[in-house]
Amino acid sequence: MIKSSTYAILFAFLCMVACTTGQQKHASVQRLQVSDNEHYIVTEDGKPFFWLGDTGWLLFNKLSKEEINQYLEDRQKKGFNVIQVMLLHTLKAKNAYGGFALEGGDVSKPLLEDTLKQDSTHFNYWTLVDYAVKKAAEKNIYLALVPVWGTNVKEGGVTSEQAKAYATFLAYRYKNAPNIIWLNGGDIKGDDSLQVWQTIGKTLNELDSNHLITFHPRGRTSSSEWFHQASWLDFNMFQSGHRRYDQDTSANETNHYGEDNWRFVEGDYQLKPTKPTIDGEPSYEGIPQGLHDPKEPRWTDKDIRRYAYWSVFSGGFGFTYGNNSVMQFLSKADTSAAYGATEWWLEALQNPGAGQMKYLKDLMLSKSFLDRVPDQSLLAENGEQYQYKVATRGKDYVFVYTYSGGFIHVKPEKLLGNKWEASWFDPRTGVYTPIKAISDKESLTFKAPGEEREGNDWVLVLEAL
Repeated sequence: MIKSSTYAILFAFLCMVACTTGQQKHASVQRLQVSDNEHYIVTEDGKPFFWLGDTGWLLFNKLSKEEINQYLEDRQKKGFNVIQVMLLHTLKAKNAYGGFALEGGDVSKPLLEDTLKQDSTHFNYWTLVDYAVKKAAEKNIYLALVPVWGTNVKEGGVTSEQAKAYATFLAYRYKNAPNIIWLNGGDIKGDDSLQVWQTIGKTLNELDSNHLITFHPRGRTSSSEWFHQASWLDFNMFQSGHRRYDQDTSANETNHYGEDNWRFVEGDYQLKPTKPTIDGEPSYEGIPQGLHDPKEPRWTDKDIRRYAYWSVFSGGFGFTYGNNSVMQFLSKADTSAAYGATEWWLEALQNPGAGQMKYLKDLMLSKSFLDRVPDQSLLAENGEQYQYKVATRGKDYVFVYTYSGGFIHVKPEKLLGNKWEASWFDPRTGVYTPIKAISDKESLTFKAPGEEREGNDWVLVLEAL
């Protein structure tokens, strides 16, 4: 009898040449790597890469080829350059054409091209994945692929031997596609089925040196809790989750951070060895606060902006946006929806938070990027929770974000140079409004436009003259 690991490896080699040749031919994106200072991500030629991600978790299960094109086109226009997506949501996963991913729900036995007839009504699962990888590359979008969602492993559906065979298959199939990132795990704690996650991470790392690897953890945890020292983990990812301050009351929580996602960045940023970190799943636009009760208020664009600016200004190398309806691609054909979603995904694509994320990306790339550091010492005073302000600086600029408006007090002695130009940056529109130029001898107090309230957020921009 042929072992499951041998089965997967043989088929992986058979499909590797045809698959990767096409990917190389059509790809224009560069491979990614960790920056020299180990806090950020850069392209092969050393240019800064600001990760602006979207959670398109069920793309391979729900969308046709035409819908994949439509989705990627929209996200490209809005500045997204990473899509986080599950390869296997379940072990019985199938695509919109009815093509199953696995033989008998066994991850070591992918159903490959020559096992199923392909026509206008049936499309092999992995061929559709290949198609999406290629189309994303044409749009300079990276696919951050979760090999198998954590629930399947937690429930005992994947052994270490099967995991090794499956990871081998994935590594050989996609090692030459330039626009792949590996997201090991999948909404799960690393010490739950630890051996399986280590096996997947090590196997991908050994067989595919072309792509970065991280771990997508359970809510209110970071990959650093289990895998920071792992040689296969290139950067950390945390999930700040979907709960309000008053909902973060579980006695089992490792970190009682509430909505303060910046605390995860602050913790990861100081770890040794140095590794980049990112909020890979904050509260989603349109999802109930607390996640499970549809009667609760929904998170909106203002909340998304807060999570984004807090984490990036604290030292994150990018940010992942999420939308309740888009992540599950809710359509009229669905008989049920998760987390109280009611809006069709095509409509939800246009929710305001998604369009506003581009302004953050543009702001960060408008200045020197790789020398940027978080620096709370710039602030003479600060607040807590929604009044919290966060500062970051580069060699000739300072950014300070306030979620609720109000006053920002900057320490003059912390600014280099004698003259600075000041402006307000509007995170809702990306528009700058110049304000009075300053010198280091003045009392540097700035009042944000409008009244002090949640969602009246601004970025104070100081630039050396």
